[in-house]
Amino acid sequence: MSTGYEEAIREIVEKYGKDSRRLMDIAIEVQERFGYISEEMMKNIGDALGIPLVKVRDTVSFYSFFKREPGGKNVIRICNSVVEKLNGMDKIVEAFEKETGAQINGVSGDGEFELRYTPCIGMSDQPPSALINGIPVTKISPSEVKHIVDNIKKGRYSREKASDAISWVDKNIRQPGPVVFAPMEKGKAIRAALNMSPEDVINEVTNARLRGRGGAGFPTGMKWSFCRKAKGEAHYIICNADEGEPGTFKDRTILTEVPDLVFEGMTVAGYAIGATEGYMYLRGEYIYLKDYLEQVLERRRELGLLGKNICGKEGFNFDIRIQVGAGAYVCGEESALIESLEGSRGAPRDRPPYPVTSGYMNQPTAVNNVETLCCAARILEKGAEWFASMGTKDSTGTKLLSVSGDCERPGVYELEYGITIDKLLEVVGANDAQAVQVGGPSGTCVAPKDFGRKICFEELPTGGSVMIFNSKRNLLWIVREFIEFFIEESCGWCAPCRVGTTMLARKLDKILAGKGSQVDLKELEELANTVKKMSRCGLGQSAPNPILTTLKNFKALYEELCKAEDYIPPFDYEKAIAAGIEIAGREPVVEEE
Repeated sequence: MSTGYEEAIREIVEKYGKDSRRLMDIAIEVQERFGYISEEMMKNIGDALGIPLVKVRDTVSFYSFFKREPGGKNVIRICNSVVEKLNGMDKIVEAFEKETGAQINGVSGDGEFELRYTPCIGMSDQPPSALINGIPVTKISPSEVKHIVDNIKKGRYSREKASDAISWVDKNIRQPGPVVFAPMEKGKAIRAALNMSPEDVINEVTNARLRGRGGAGFPTGMKWSFCRKAKGEAHYIICNADEGEPGTFKDRTILTEVPDLVFEGMTVAGYAIGATEGYMYLRGEYIYLKDYLEQVLERRRELGLLGKNICGKEGFNFDIRIQVGAGAYVCGEESALIESLEGSRGAPRDRPPYPVTSGYMNQPTAVNNVETLCCAARILEKGAEWFASMGTKDSTGTKLLSVSGDCERPGVYELEYGITIDKLLEVVGANDAQAVQVGGPSGTCVAPKDFGRKICFEELPTGGSVMIFNSKRNLLWIVREFIEFFIEESCGWCAPCRVGTTMLARKLDKILAGKGSQVDLKELEELANTVKKMSRCGLGQSAPNPILTTLKNFKALYEELCKAEDYIPPFDYEKAIAAGIEIAGREPVVEEE
C-alpha cells in the first residue's frame, strides 16, 4: 500500500545515487519535505537504499535536529548556552511563548510554531540568539520578538532565504591578522604546491611547525605524512567544520569571509596526501551557509582550481563535497565525524586504528580543522620561515580566538600565539574578570592569579573559545551548566561518560545546595578523575574539566559550601534528615506547629 510519500522518498534516494553513505543528506531532505521522519518513512528510506530499517532508525534517532513525529511548521531553537543565559535568554523564551502560543519544548495549538532549546549555535558574540527554521537571529530583545514572529508568518525565515542570513549576522572580526584574514590571491598556494613534489609540500608544512588548530595540537605535517604513506585504494581529506564547543564561533567567520582560503588549504592537502576527494563536514547549525559555500566551490571549478587537471597540472584531479550534520556535539571528534559522514550515528570509534590509516570508508584519511587548513594554504603561499617567525617555539603562527562573555568588545581576534590572558583582557575590554574559561567547557578555568599565563600549546591550549566571567557571576553555577551540557551531548556508548557525568551533576547539586562536606569534595574530585581516565573518547575525557580546573583554581568557592569535615553517615537517620539529606524509605520528620 502506498503511503503517499513513498514515491517522493524514492526520488530523493535516487537523487543521491542510492548511496547509503548519503543517508544524512537523504534524511535532511526528507525532513525538509515532510517536516519529520516517521517510522514508515524510515522504512521507505531503508527499502530504497537496500539497508535494514534499524540502520536508518539508529542514525535518525541519534541527531537532535531530526524529528520522528509531526511538530510545528516553524521551528524556533533558542540557544541556551551559558553566555546566552547570562544575557537574558529567559526573557526571550517568555516573549516567544507569549507571541507564538507554544511552550518551550512544545508546539502551539495551531501547529504553526515549535519552541526548542538548543546548545551553542556559534553566536555567543551576539547573544541572545536563536535558529528559526535553520536561520540565525541574533541580539534578540524581548521587544523585538513580536516583530520576529510576524516575519516568520510572512515567510522571511524560509529555506529560500537562508543565504540572506549571512548579512544579518555580525562578522565581529575585531582584530584581523597576517595569516587567516589577510588578503589572498586565489590559486596562489595551489600553484606553489604544484611546483613541488607532494613530499616537499609536507616538508614545508612540517618546517613551519604547524599544529592542529582544533585544540589537540597534533603536528599537521606529521599527520599528512602518515596518511600519504598509508596503503589504501584511495586517500581522503576531511575539513572538520563542526565547531560545537560552546563559546566558539571563529569558523563561522572564516567560512563567511574567507571560504576560498579553506578550500585552497583542502586542495593543497589533497595534493600532498594523494587524495582525489575532499569533504567538508559542516555543522547542522551552519546549514544556512551551505548554498553560499556551494557557490564558492562552483566558482573555483570554473577557475580551474577544482576538478580535473587543476591549474593545468596533468593528472591532479581533486574535488570537494559539503556534508551537513544534524546537531551532535560529539561529531567534532574526528572518528565520530567520519561515522556521520558515512551515514551512521556519530559514535566515536575505538582507536587504534587511527583515521590516517583507516578513516573514511576504512581508507587513509587526514582530518583537519578549518583554521588549520587556512594556515597550511598560507604556508605554501608565503613560506615556512615566514609562518614560524610568529608565535612561540612550540606554537608557531597566529590563533583565532572567539571571545565572549563579560567584555566590551566580544568577537574574533587573530593574535600571535603567546599572548597572555592579562593582555587579552586588556585588548577585549574586560576590567572585572573573576575567571576566564579558555578552550570552552572542555578547557581550563583560569583564576586571576594565573592571568599572566600564555595562550599557546605549552601553557593554555585552546580550540579558540575564550569566555570571560566578571565578579558578579556565580562561577559554580556556570560549572553546573557546563556539566549539564556534557550530559546532554554524551553519545551514551560508554558508562564512565554516560553515567559518570550524571553522577557528577548529582554530587555537584548536593554541594551547591549547601548540603556537602569535605568528604563530598574529595569524592567529587575522585569521581571526576575516574570519568576523565576511563571514558572512551575526548568528550568524556574532557567532561570533568569544569570541575577539576575550578577545584584547582577556585577551591575556596567549594569549601565555603562544604564547611563540615565529614558527611553524616546514612545510617544516622536523625542527623541525616535534619541536614536535609533524603533517605530512601524514610519520610522526613515534620514538626507540628
